Amino acid sequence: MIYLHKILPFAISPLVLIIVVVAYGIFKNKKIYSVMGLILLYALSTFFVADFLFEKIECKELTHFAKDAKPADGIVVLSGMMVHVESVAGPIPEWDDADRFFAGIDLYQAGKAPRLIFTGGTLPWEKVSLNEGMVLKTFAQRMGVPEASITVSREAQNTAQEAEAVWELFVSKASQPSHASDMSHPPKILLVTSAFHMPRAQRLFERQGFEVEAFPVDFKVRARVMTPMDFLPNPHALRMTDILVRELLGRFYYQLKAMFSNA
Repeated sequence: MIYLHKILPFAISPLVLIIVVVAYGIFKNKKIYSVMGLILLYALSTFFVADFLFEKIECKELTHFAKDAKPADGIVVLSGMMVHVESVAGPIPEWDDADRFFAGIDLYQAGKAPRLIFTGGTLPWEKVSLNEGMVLKTFAQRMGVPEASITVSREAQNTAQEAEAVWELFVSKASQPSHASDMSHPPKILLVTSAFHMPRAQRLFERQGFEVEAFPVDFKVRARVMTPMDFLPNPHALRMTDILVRELLGRFYYQLKAMFSNA
């Protein structure tokens, strides 16, 4: 199932759609379609367009500071910030974007929750011995977070599974005699993930039963003055529009799933 989740969005990614439009124009000898495809490729490859569109899925949020966050029962840091590369000792983790991790550390050190939770993100095609959560736990300990304060969820392959896995941790804790009253009210969490991913992640965790305080990080739209460079094609801008399409598809899928499950 996870393969479908990852492959289907690729089928309607901006680049694939552009290739289809251009190829159709060439095959049918209709230059208008090829021209339209090239214009679309140009537009979606500029930061002028990419930033404008991406700002919509980031909901025009602003970066938060750990000191201003409200206290919670736990800090939940979602996976998706590391890659694995080959080394002389085999596959090793490297940072892709560390914002989520450092935000989680900042929140814990600011005393916003007694518990730092990393999700056990993993994908079947990755050659790893430890899931992402276990790797992050090691890094957190190096930064002074006590091992007793760190929890790693079971392995999860997408956001919905992460919400379920974290819920199981709270249910398991509440079942212990010394924490019998912990589930008398919905557990409150500080949810840490990328700004563009936050609306979908927050809805999934709330549907699971959590009270969610959002703490978005990893903003893609940069604070800067517009220049002529924003109108030149750039592969990073095209990647942003690709992420945008994938995220919107993810939101649509889970919204549709929720509608049918409530029917």
